[in-house]
Amino acid sequence: MKINLKKSNFFTYFILSLVTLIMVFPFYWMIVTSLSKPENLFIFPPKLWPDFNFKNYVDMWNANPQGVSWTRYILNTLFVATSTTLLSLFNSSLAGFAFAKLKFPLRNQIFMVILGIMMIPGELMLIPNYLTLFRLGWLNSYQALIIPFGASVFGIFLTRQAFRQLPNELWEAAQIDGCSIGRFYFNIALPIVRPTLFAFALFVFLGSWNAFLWPLIVNTNPNFMPLEVALYSFIGAEGTNWQLLAAAATMATFPVLILFLIFQTQFIEGISRGAIKG
Repeated sequence: MKINLKKSNFFTYFILSLVTLIMVFPFYWMIVTSLSKPENLFIFPPKLWPDFNFKNYVDMWNANPQGVSWTRYILNTLFVATSTTLLSLFNSSLAGFAFAKLKFPLRNQIFMVILGIMMIPGELMLIPNYLTLFRLGWLNSYQALIIPFGASVFGIFLTRQAFRQLPNELWEAAQIDGCSIGRFYFNIALPIVRPTLFAFALFVFLGSWNAFLWPLIVNTNPNFMPLEVALYSFIGAEGTNWQLLAAAATMATFPVLILFLIFQTQFIEGISRGAIKG
């Protein structure tokens, strides 16, 4: 029995390791390409070890797409991603708390309607949202990149699940002590569900950092462009300079990778807590 169990564990770890290698290899190959000399890019058999040619990163950094520096694009992306995360975190957690702890008419029906919005493909909302921003005069601005994502249906669902795990006796005891609903929300409820908020914040930040289609549509001014749209312009400008393209892609990927590695424990804990209670 023990022998069969060990064989089963070995097979499981083998499969998991194989799948992990397959998933990680494209990322590794991007880094190898970004550090390779041009003459070694298409040799056969391919070199799996980089040449450590860091000049590619220098050339990439000096090749400013559309005359705007990479620093500006990175700061644009950082500002938009951070603002979107904070706004969505506040709005979504506030709505999630209301649906979990407050009693008002048609509460469950309204929540079901909001959940139904998740079934609508995002592409269907592009034209209405674009026309709304056009009439508001917000095209080519930071508002166009932040405001439409200031609340999230997924965030409302996730935070509602987390707030529902708080015992009602806690809220009732706070009311007896004269605690207002706002104070209970900020000082008691939010700190308890902090892991879920971390997980949701990471989701929103990654989504905003990697956003491409919406920024491409609503922003034609290079001064407001985020990094992903700048990469698209860079691809058009550099053509087949694969080592420079790989260097730019690596530069855009590393910040979010580091962010995930730092907060991976809170991320996993938050997702687990949100999924415990239905």
